Amino acid sequence: MSAQPDRSKFVNVKTLSNALPKDVRQMIRKKELADGQPTAGICDGYTQANLTIVHESLADDFEQFCHANFGPMSLIYKSKPGEYAAPGISHHDSDIRSDVPMYNVFVNGKKSKAVGSLFEYEQEMKEMSTFYLGCSFSFAQALTEAGVRLRSLEENSNVSMYKTNVRCHPVGVFDCFQVVSMRPIPRNQVEIVFQVTHPLEELHGAPVHIGDPAMIGIADINNVDFGFAAKFYEGDVPVFWSCGVTGLMALQAANSPLAFTHYPGCMYISDTPVKKHDLSSLPDKPKVIALKEEPFFASVTAESVVSKVKALEECIQDDPGKRGISHLYIPDELIKSALSLSHSSSVVIATGFPCVVDKTPPHENDGLSGTIALATMLQALGKQVTVMVDTSMETLMIDIITKLVSRGVISKSIDVTSFPPSGQDANLQTAREFLSGEDELHPKYQHLVAIERVGRASDKTWRSMRAVDLTSLVSPIDLLFDAAKDMPYVSTTGIGDGGNELGMGKVQDRVVEHINQGSEVACEVAADYLITAGVSDWGGFALSMALYAVSLCPVHDRYLRKAVGFPLQNEDSLRPMLLTAEKQEAMLSVLMDHGICDGVLGELSMSVDGLPFHDVHAEKINELNKLTIT
Repeated sequence: MSAQPDRSKFVNVKTLSNALPKDVRQMIRKKELADGQPTAGICDGYTQANLTIVHESLADDFEQFCHANFGPMSLIYKSKPGEYAAPGISHHDSDIRSDVPMYNVFVNGKKSKAVGSLFEYEQEMKEMSTFYLGCSFSFAQALTEAGVRLRSLEENSNVSMYKTNVRCHPVGVFDCFQVVSMRPIPRNQVEIVFQVTHPLEELHGAPVHIGDPAMIGIADINNVDFGFAAKFYEGDVPVFWSCGVTGLMALQAANSPLAFTHYPGCMYISDTPVKKHDLSSLPDKPKVIALKEEPFFASVTAESVVSKVKALEECIQDDPGKRGISHLYIPDELIKSALSLSHSSSVVIATGFPCVVDKTPPHENDGLSGTIALATMLQALGKQVTVMVDTSMETLMIDIITKLVSRGVISKSIDVTSFPPSGQDANLQTAREFLSGEDELHPKYQHLVAIERVGRASDKTWRSMRAVDLTSLVSPIDLLFDAAKDMPYVSTTGIGDGGNELGMGKVQDRVVEHINQGSEVACEVAADYLITAGVSDWGGFALSMALYAVSLCPVHDRYLRKAVGFPLQNEDSLRPMLLTAEKQEAMLSVLMDHGICDGVLGELSMSVDGLPFHDVHAEKINELNKLTIT
C-alpha cells in the first residue's frame, strides 16, 4: 500500500515507449514499476484507459452517464460483474485487480486511500463492473506520425489536470463537473494538434477549450488539482482536453458505499492499437480561429463552414450606393463575430440612425430589419437578447416589435432598452456599471452589436453621411463600447455601410482617406469585429445566417458544449428562424406603418437606402439564403 507515489522510483518512460502492453502489464503486476508510476509515454500506439469500478446496482446509470458525456467518459469497454479480464480490448493475460500502477479507493463517495492492487477487495469486486474509458495520452504517437513534435509531449509525465466549471449531463446519482487535462501547445501548431486529435473520439478527441483558463473555471494554471504543473515556453498557449478523471468526480457525487478508480496518471494499457487517421482523408477539417488576444481565446468550426461564411461575407460587399466601402472591408470578421456570439449568453444589439431630421420620427429604416433578423436567430439559439435604441425611440421600438409579433412576422417579443438608464448620468462609469455582472468573468452582457448605429466622430459629435450634426437626437450608446475596451469578457461587433457607424473606428484612417467627407463623419469608436456591407441591413442578415451555419456545425457544437451533453441545436428548429424576402417585406410594411422612412429618399417607401425592395433587397436575401442552406 502507498498513500502517495514515490517519484524517485519512477522509470524513464522513454525506455518503455516501444514496449508491448502485455509485457508492461506483467511488470506492473510484479511490482517492477513503482506504485503510482504514470503511464503516459509507455507503449506508444496502444490505447490506454481510465478506470471506474462501481457496484452492479449503479452500472446501468453509470453507462448512461458515459454515453451522455462522451468527451471525458468515452466508454471503450464495460466488464460484467466479477470479470477481471478485459477481452473487448486486451487479447493477452489481463487482470484489472493488479495491472494498473495505482488505484484510488472510495468509501461513501470520499477518497479513502490509494493502493497498489485490489486483491484485498476480491470478494466485493465479484458484484462490481469495470468501466474502461478512453485516455488522451495515446495521441502522442498520432501527433508524432503527423509530423508534430511538441516539447510538452516530450515532457509528457508532466500532465496537468484541473477541475472546471463545466457541468456534465447528470444521470441518476451521477452529477458532477468535468475534469480536463492541459498541455502547453505552441500557438502556431494548435490547429494541427486539433486536427490530429479530432478523429480520436475514443481517446477524448479534440480539445474542448483553447486559451484563457478562467473561462472554464481555472483560476490559476500553476495550481493543478491532479498530476503535475507543466512547463510553458514562449509562444505556448494552454490547450485543454476532456479527462477521464471526471469519473472520480462522478463517484464522489454518487456517494456509493464502495468504488474504485485508477490513480490519476496511472492508466490501464490495453492491447488495442490507436486508430490511425490520415489527415488528408478527413472530409471536413476543423479550423481554429483566434477571437481574442488578451486573454487569448480561440474557437473552432469546420472548413466548410468557414467557406460558407466567407461567401456570405463577400456577397454583402456589393456597393450599390458607390460609397467606396471596399476600402473599409476587413476579411474574416464575419466568421469571428459569429463564433464570438455563439459563445455569448447575453447580447445587446444597438441600432437607430436619426438621419431624417425633418421627419418624426427621424430614424431611418436601414438597420432595423437586420437587428430583428439577428435578434430572432440569437433567441432561437437560447441567448438573452436586448435591443438598444435612443431614449426618444424606445417606446416606438417596443410598439414595432409588438406589431411584428401580432402579425406573426416574429414568434417572440424582444426586450428593448436605452442608455443611460433613467435618472443616471451619461458617463463611462455608468456604462461600466450597466455592463457589469456578478464578477469580471460574468458581465451582464457578453457581446455588444451595433447595426447602422450612428457613431461618435473625433470632434465628439454624431453626424450623417452628409455631415449633418445629429448630436441633439442621439443617446451616447458609444460609451458602452468605450467601457467594453477595458472589460476582457465583453466583446463588440460593429456593422456599417459608410464609415460613420458605431464600430468603424477600427478603420477610421481608411474612412478619412477614402470616404466622401470622411474627415468629418468618420466614427472614432472601434469594435473588436467590424462587418462592412453595401447596406447595413445586409450585414445583420449575413451575421444571422453565419450564426445559423456555425451553430449547426458538429465540430463547433462539440467545442461549445465542451464535449458533454448532447447536440445543442437541430436544423428543424433553426431553419424557420432564417430571414426570408417575405419576412423583410412584412418588416418594412410595419416600419412604414410607424412612420419610419427610407434614409436616403427621406420618404415612406418599400425601399432601404434608396434601393427598391423587390428589385434589390429581396434578391440579396434570396442570394444569402441560397449560400446558407446549400
